[in-house]
Amino acid sequence: MAEKILTIENMSCHHCVMAVQKELGKLPLNSFSVEIGSAKVNYDELKTTLEEIEKAVEEAGYKVRKD
Repeated sequence: MAEKILTIENMSCHHCVMAVQKELGKLPLNSFSVEIGSAKVNYDELKTTLEEIEKAVEEAGYKVRKD
């Protein structure tokens, strides 16, 4: 099990949150929550990878900031 908080750039409204939730919902995550500017994901590394999670955010039209 892994847990990660992602900082997501250019999110500014509820629509942004819904778009990211929709894409993350397609992945086999244990749980996730999305707020404006961030997402907290809890996932099994045997079922999905951080790269796949970041790609889902990008599919929603946003970019994960690498710190």
